[in-house]
Amino acid sequence: MHLFTTIWEGGSRLGIQAISGSVTSPRGFRAAGVSCGIKDRKRDLALICSKVPATAAAVYTANQFKAAPLWLTQRHLADGKAQAIVCNSGYANACTGERGREDALRMAQLIAQELNIAVEMVVVASTGVIGRYLPMRRIEKGIPELASLLGDNDNGAAEAILTTDTITKKVAVEVELSDATVRIGGIAKGSGMICPNMATMLAFLTTDARIGSGLLQRLLRDSVDKSFNMVTIDGDTSTNDMVVILANGLSGGVEINEGANDRESFAAALDLVTGELAKMIAKDGEGATKLVTISIEGARSFPEAKQVAFAIANSNLVKTALFGQDPNWGRIAAAVGTSGVEVKEEKLSISIGDLMVCKNGVGADFSMREARRLLSAPEVEITINLNQGRQRAQVYTCDLSYDYVKINAKYTT
Repeated sequence: MHLFTTIWEGGSRLGIQAISGSVTSPRGFRAAGVSCGIKDRKRDLALICSKVPATAAAVYTANQFKAAPLWLTQRHLADGKAQAIVCNSGYANACTGERGREDALRMAQLIAQELNIAVEMVVVASTGVIGRYLPMRRIEKGIPELASLLGDNDNGAAEAILTTDTITKKVAVEVELSDATVRIGGIAKGSGMICPNMATMLAFLTTDARIGSGLLQRLLRDSVDKSFNMVTIDGDTSTNDMVVILANGLSGGVEINEGANDRESFAAALDLVTGELAKMIAKDGEGATKLVTISIEGARSFPEAKQVAFAIANSNLVKTALFGQDPNWGRIAAAVGTSGVEVKEEKLSISIGDLMVCKNGVGADFSMREARRLLSAPEVEITINLNQGRQRAQVYTCDLSYDYVKINAKYTT
């Protein structure tokens, strides 16, 4: 069962329900998106801001070549405070040296000037082609228009952060705490170069909860580990990507603290938001035709279960077989064997949906027609039982199609 499904099923107990909207659903947040000419006739500049200063937390890519916007954002969030997020798409402003850092700072300065806030209160993000300088003249012209359009236009902002994505990704929930109703909303982008420890993905989250930066950082890290860090599209990790959350406290009520019951409800609501966004990213993988869940059961430890799951999810042979609806379970078994985790072959079982195709390390008697039918669905679950422990893990990925090669073969041209 999906983590997200489990949370939804427990939502009534924790007072969580889905609501319309995304980053502007929590009280006191506005957003906008415009086209400033970075991309041809498409929105490419987004802004999200709170009416009041907010507590902030972030998680960043594991790539050691962090892009200029991340360098600046890490400095600005050192005190756990922020009020606005500006993001451009089209160019990543990565591997751009000192000029890239100056351009990121210039973006923050322009937003701060338009919103009449301190420059340190601005988070900056970029996504797109690595190694190209930002067209700052276009961005400078676009920012005043962007600020003037601030409102409930969360869809404009969600569109403006996309690159090769085919759909916007947004979600919002409401959760009942002991003395306040709190909302959490989010938008995300990500379609290719997705691998754990983030990747070419961005997620911007907002909430009107009252919560300190230390606890917010811990909850965000835990939530990312269960969601975005359990997604892989192609095994590559990018230079730019991060998850940022702003909490402005405008819901009222007491501050959420480590020992309160409200912590569990807020954490579950946050997990649902990040989980749904992560699932949308996996489903929208470049050229993907299906969302694939790799479920590992019977592992000795969670790290071992995760390691095996990613070995399968990142296997090009497995992913192409999934695209071709070919129940070639031998490719899955081979990926388990090369995962680096000690596994006993005679204990291995593999299922496609509810159909067992391998039992005790050898092929099971199954219907090829039924297996192909299951693999033709838009959502596929592959379950691998190692039968040597009680730990489990789930990783989300997609198939590898002809279109993935076409998209990435011509990405800069």
